[in-house]
Parts: sequence; structure tokens; C-alpha cells
Amino acid sequence: MFAVIKTGGRQYRVVPDDVLEIGKIAGDAGTIVQLGEVLMLGGDTPVLGLPTVSGASVAVEILDHKRGPKVIAFKKRRRKHSKRKRGYRDELTLIRISEILADGKAPTLGPRPKREKAAPKAAPAEAAE
Repeated sequence: MFAVIKTGGRQYRVVPDDVLEIGKIAGDAGTIVQLGEVLMLGGDTPVLGLPTVSGASVAVEILDHKRGPKVIAFKKRRRKHSKRKRGYRDELTLIRISEILADGKAPTLGPRPKREKAAPKAAPAEAAE
């Protein structure tokens, strides 16, 4: 099953366990948030929304908040001794799709536990001569 969602002015085709970078949404890392603008539910019997599918939502887990690459807007008017340099970075949220919900259901899955890093292996002791 897949869904087409709209967030931040963009549309995304998502399936469970997808990881996406979208425009910033409110919430702390590790929490589950529901996105309600579902434009289409796909599968054996696709459901199209007019403009959205009523009662459908997508549960996502917020993984991280970060900033995108720096974008420079440089304008120069030649022979006028005029130039302007501006820059900005988009605020992004890294999310994982937990589940696709229909008929107004609530999310059943919680956030996944974080994997702990394995301890570094000790070097083998050298044989005594």
C-alpha cells in the first residue's frame, strides 16, 4: 500500500519505512506525528481524494531536524557599481513513514528504539616471548 501526501507545498509518494527530508514540521526527534493531507491511497483499490481522502492520514516518526545546503542569491548590475549577496538555508526535517492509516484510525506503532553502537573490539594481546 502506498499514499501520496502533501506537506510544505510539495507532494510525496510514500510507503511504510520510507525515509524522507521534508520542510520543517513541529515536533521533537523521536515522536510520532500524523500528516493529514493525503491526496491518494494506492493499492489493490486506489482511492483518490477530492482534494484529500477523508479520514486518511500518515503516521511519521521524526528522526532529526537539520538545515539544508546553503543557497547564495548573488545579483550584480554591470557597470553600475552595484551588487548584492544574500544567502539562506532551508530548515528540514528527516522523517520515517511508520504506517498509512485510513478511516480515521489512530497510529498503533510507537517510535523505534535507537540502536546502540557496538563497543570497539580490543586488540588481541601479543604472545609473550
